[in-house]
Amino acid sequence: MHEELTLAAAQAMTLPQLLAWRAERTPHATALRQKSLGIWQGVSWERYNKQVCLVALGLRELGLKRGDRIAIAAEGVPEWFFADLGAELMGVEVVGIYPTNPWNELQYVVRHCKASVVICGDQEQTDKVLEAMQKEGGLPDLKHVICMDAKGMRHYDKAVVRSFGDLLATGRRLLDTQPEAADWLKRELDAGRIDDVNVLIYTSGTTGPPKGAMLTHRNLTFANCRFAEASGLKAGQYEAVCYLPLCHVAERSYSMVLHLVLGGVVNFAESIDTVSANIREIAPSFFLGVPRIWEKLQQNTTFKAREPGNPWRRVFNFAMSRGRKLAEKKAARQGQRSLLESIEYSFWYWLMYRNMQRQMGLDRTRVRVCGGASVSPETLLFFDILGLQICQGYGLTESCGMAFVQRPDRSSRIGTCGLPLDGVELKFADDGEILLKSPGVFKGYLYDEAATVSTMDNGGWLSTGDIGTLDEAGELVIVDRKKAIIITSGGKNIAPSEIENALRDSPFIHEAIVVGDGRHFLGGLIQIDFETVGRWASERDISYSGYKSLAMHPKVRELVQGNVDEVNARFARVENIRRFVILEKELDHDDGELTATQKIRRAVIEKKFARELAMIYGEKSDKTESTQETKKTERAQA
Repeated sequence: MHEELTLAAAQAMTLPQLLAWRAERTPHATALRQKSLGIWQGVSWERYNKQVCLVALGLRELGLKRGDRIAIAAEGVPEWFFADLGAELMGVEVVGIYPTNPWNELQYVVRHCKASVVICGDQEQTDKVLEAMQKEGGLPDLKHVICMDAKGMRHYDKAVVRSFGDLLATGRRLLDTQPEAADWLKRELDAGRIDDVNVLIYTSGTTGPPKGAMLTHRNLTFANCRFAEASGLKAGQYEAVCYLPLCHVAERSYSMVLHLVLGGVVNFAESIDTVSANIREIAPSFFLGVPRIWEKLQQNTTFKAREPGNPWRRVFNFAMSRGRKLAEKKAARQGQRSLLESIEYSFWYWLMYRNMQRQMGLDRTRVRVCGGASVSPETLLFFDILGLQICQGYGLTESCGMAFVQRPDRSSRIGTCGLPLDGVELKFADDGEILLKSPGVFKGYLYDEAATVSTMDNGGWLSTGDIGTLDEAGELVIVDRKKAIIITSGGKNIAPSEIENALRDSPFIHEAIVVGDGRHFLGGLIQIDFETVGRWASERDISYSGYKSLAMHPKVRELVQGNVDEVNARFARVENIRRFVILEKELDHDDGELTATQKIRRAVIEKKFARELAMIYGEKSDKTESTQETKKTERAQA
């Protein structure tokens, strides 16, 4: 039996020190897995640590030193972990960049943080860096570009773009030929302090330019150790699938930091398109999903079960109907079931629910977490029926992703975010804004003292920008973003997220944006779900050529109207969607309508869809007036 690392001991170590500890105690145990040629290939803790050391030596040879910064623009692969922790080992701060970011957003982050090295995942990411170097002021602090996967890049100038393999080879040569290299690695490892900034995570930029949140080793280990404690995860019980962007605080925390704290295995999904298949292959014990992932799992499972010709269709409908009643009774009794209810649930579990769990690959999960945004109560209830309780949590980049979480061992009301992690303090401002204080709260924003002061100008309390309350059990309930609250012309304060979530409960609605600030009534901008509405249309022999033709079809309008009417019946009249417009295009990050984390940029939406807003409220938009003027000119010329 090998020695186990206590959570208290983990919080006193930097991330590279945690890795070195595991490499020394369990050198041959599998730490990472990646699929190659159809076979899952493992990386031991010893090799993991060795690759990290080689990266550190390679970066030293490039001239990097403690306090410098590198940026990583790549999908989730083991090389990200090697590069990230290799830089941290020598005191270099790491900035993650979304692989979906266009060159101009990449340029902003790299230039703002003054990174001297960018490590790219592939040719696409490298091309964006090279374009950013050439456009509009370039990247004056950037000295080296390194690519992990150099396929298709033979013609690139090797003096400009180096391969990740060459970086590792440099480190290996130094370790083999210079006796002092190993001593240097040991000194740098020991020199790390838990209050050193090791990671910069740029905010999504929903209301302005992204800001670089400076996180320390202490911030990250505190949040993850306390989360492990609250969720009941123990050493030897952790196996996860890494599929979300590693530049996001959630995946960085739960695939990298929590892994270092608990040990276990991280499996890298082949791509975002194969996540469902990879989850079924791995059957992880821990699964983190953003709301859209949970919604998609629910929709796909439901559609397959209800397909015409499925002999289990009626059984599924009845099982879900009975399961809903059992779940509602259990919630009413604070998690308790009567003997008869337990027997009935066991019957449906063995007949139906267990197979559904296996089909999704979640039958071995001990802890399931939803983070990133609010999720529909209907989605949570669906998984509750199947016996897969999803623990909701609350946190933000500035608090290392998690400050509150529901406990698996207690009954929590659907819609709450649970209790604070041990060591997290909570209070509310006069306007209901949530204020937090804990060792997980960040050090500040890079090069932005004003934003740091405005966010932390409460005696060390973090202003979250979210409005919340506590329920009767003391669990946190999020009302909405402070800046998202709609105040109608009649003075009524309305939180749009609850209405938007209710609309997104429909498998036919991908996105819903409630508008109405300063207006007489609420309106809605609706984006249909192209896949599910397309399937619905095909079953009814409705022809279409693409998203726009489908979205504009009168029958689709009737379908969405029915969904809107159902939602309106659940809310007070003042909270009803009186008029809505189906968007002619899908919202896109590249068009500036969504952040890299798929959050709505409301200010951009209201400008870009001024014509649609004019259709809702009967006003003339600039776009409408411009079109009318153009038509008048054309008639005059004719």
